[in-house]
Amino acid sequence: MGFFLFFFLSLLSLASSASRDHHKTFIVRVQNNAKPSIFTTHKHWYESSLASVLSPSTPAQVLHVYDTVFHGFSAKLSPTDALNLQTLPHILAVIPEQVRRLHTTRSPHFLGLQTTDSAGLLKESDFGSDLVIGVLDTGVWPERQSFNDRDLGPVPSKWKGQCVTTKDFGPGSCNKKLIGARFFCSGYEASNGKMNETSEFRSPRDTDGHGTHTASIAAGRYVFPASTLGYAKGVAAGMAPKARLAAYKVCWTAGCFDSDILAAFDAAVADGVDVISLSVGGVVVPYHLDAIAIGAFSAADQGVFVSASAGNGGPGGLTVTNVAPWVATIGAGTIDRDFPADVKLGNGKVVPGVSVYNGLGLSPGRMYPLVYGGTGGGDGYSSSLCLEGSLDPKFVKGKMVVCDRGINSRAAKGEVVKKAGGIGMILANGVFDGEGLVADCHVLPATAVGASNGDEIRGYIVSASKSKSPATATILFKGTRLGVRPAPVVASFSARGPNPETPEILKPDVIAPGLNILAAWPDKVGPSGVSSDSRNIEFNILSGTSMACPHVSGLAALLKVAHPEWSPAAIKSALMTTAYTVDNRGETMLDESNGNTSTVLDFGSGHVHPTKAMDPGLVYDITTMDYIDFLCNSNYTINNIRVLTRKNVDCSGAKRAGHVGNLNYPSLSAVFQQYGRRNMSTHFIRRVTNVGDPNSIYKVTIQPPSGTVVTVKPEQLVFRRVGQKLNFLVRVQTMAVKLSPGGTSMKTGSIVWSDGKHEVTSPLTVTMQQPI
Repeated sequence: MGFFLFFFLSLLSLASSASRDHHKTFIVRVQNNAKPSIFTTHKHWYESSLASVLSPSTPAQVLHVYDTVFHGFSAKLSPTDALNLQTLPHILAVIPEQVRRLHTTRSPHFLGLQTTDSAGLLKESDFGSDLVIGVLDTGVWPERQSFNDRDLGPVPSKWKGQCVTTKDFGPGSCNKKLIGARFFCSGYEASNGKMNETSEFRSPRDTDGHGTHTASIAAGRYVFPASTLGYAKGVAAGMAPKARLAAYKVCWTAGCFDSDILAAFDAAVADGVDVISLSVGGVVVPYHLDAIAIGAFSAADQGVFVSASAGNGGPGGLTVTNVAPWVATIGAGTIDRDFPADVKLGNGKVVPGVSVYNGLGLSPGRMYPLVYGGTGGGDGYSSSLCLEGSLDPKFVKGKMVVCDRGINSRAAKGEVVKKAGGIGMILANGVFDGEGLVADCHVLPATAVGASNGDEIRGYIVSASKSKSPATATILFKGTRLGVRPAPVVASFSARGPNPETPEILKPDVIAPGLNILAAWPDKVGPSGVSSDSRNIEFNILSGTSMACPHVSGLAALLKVAHPEWSPAAIKSALMTTAYTVDNRGETMLDESNGNTSTVLDFGSGHVHPTKAMDPGLVYDITTMDYIDFLCNSNYTINNIRVLTRKNVDCSGAKRAGHVGNLNYPSLSAVFQQYGRRNMSTHFIRRVTNVGDPNSIYKVTIQPPSGTVVTVKPEQLVFRRVGQKLNFLVRVQTMAVKLSPGGTSMKTGSIVWSDGKHEVTSPLTVTMQQPI
């Protein structure tokens, strides 16, 4: 495969911004059979190629060179120079750089991973000891006990990575647990100028906390005692406690830049990681314009499992990100633990809330004056949200202040209230947030309440103002509560389907614990994340699909040790087909945002079940050629597919694979455009591989979506050996439904293959769309 020049800017933005003279970062990818022999390095050749089209005032400076997940480099260019470069015959693509954002322990126990079990996934995999998990995030705080290397064997011989040392990340920072640490900031600095090294480290060291937290969720060692401000006391542990960690710092104060993320993918795969965990995301774009999708494709092609967070855009639909089918897209659920902090109102009503705060600052039994920030003067809107400088100290001093959620961070609102002299805060969800609650480490006595309870509290303030008894309230902090029912519940913030790029591929794939998760935290970063918070803690409680993703990353490492012959697709299949959809009451999981029953658009195939995933019976495996056929049938051009896959492809045979939905995915999604037709049908061809018992017979059970007829042929699969592959065909027939122009209707069902020991479950969705 030749060398490629690749840069992150779309054709559209190139054209629209050509008149501007400011420079942007690109990754340039050029087709060429070989670099001329006169050049000693790729970088030298790339810079010479650049110089041929650049204006004299523009230095031909290469930021990153990529050799593993694709061949090319990144550079900072003016739009005019980029347009000139685009005209060269050896340029394959021009794609935009995105700035990504972070998708910001009882979970092993909740997932059934018991250290005392004589058998099970942890024992079978020796806790993941020979596997390496690469975490692309904000770096790591290596001194945390979660990263100690006691009783670990030598570093795996396959490891080719490095521990980059700096003045603040010394030679002793890495060990037999944290075996690699690197940082990538050229793209960040190209867009934002030289970093301020008084506020962040030019090293793998974490100044945010997010990366330390996610790394310890994936593979933290057992640490006791562990808690946050006295909450969630117990043993902290990651999913794969003996797995090795490699930290790739790609996220900085201004975000996570595609050119740096791609450089980290390139390095991680070359270093020899087995799993990549990525808790960042941006807007959904076609796969060949998506740096994460590009990096993940080559990683999967080389046997690396890639797990990515689904995003925190829920509970609205079409919010899921990181949707490429070769990526495991992870949503968030609750666990059976919460931190109640209820609001007691002056009228005697007690309103439920949650918080991680030790209660200091409030006198037991005392009621405090209660006000709503939005009625305290100013423009009303800013003060209702408790934005910086919006609160009048004369209005809020000594009072409990109600702040609406939105714009600034939840903890930052508390800081604003505290600066203005407020005694405490009640953070109320907006309508869009629904009833989902997130417990935060606040800088003053504070709690969070749902949208309906926020309305009730504001209503009480209004009614009390009309009476002779002004509104009062206090917060009742109740510590840690275990055994919560129902659980799991789909977290309100967890991003939802359908898949904006390919509705025939159901996303998210699964959900995992992501609400109020205890994990390691760096020094010198307050638990609230606000600048004034000087508290030092070893563990912090965070929520987000960022926390759900590393749970699956760690589980994938355990599965890969237990089944070294499994591909990334097989591991994902095992997690998906064994996932469950019922809570600890035995009923379908609820949606935290509204209390209603959740759907496959919320949880995908369901909540991960590690023990069952170790022995799924059958897996839906997917080859690189299967993905290429999928891209061909998705109407990507040959050039686009080459950009994405680094392979010379031929789409002429792809139609044999049928349509987009015929990718051998563990879930099935049929999408019908009605166009006035009354009767519609489609089919799916699937191929399952026996990874269970040699002689086994699987029989199918169909739960058709309402209003559809679903048939499966054959109805029985007879296997004679492990590794044997058998095909089956699913036909879906449906009739048009009445929809307004642009309207959609979705119904769900399932297909289950069972041999009496294993149940291999695939969700089946049927979506009807009425064109505008």
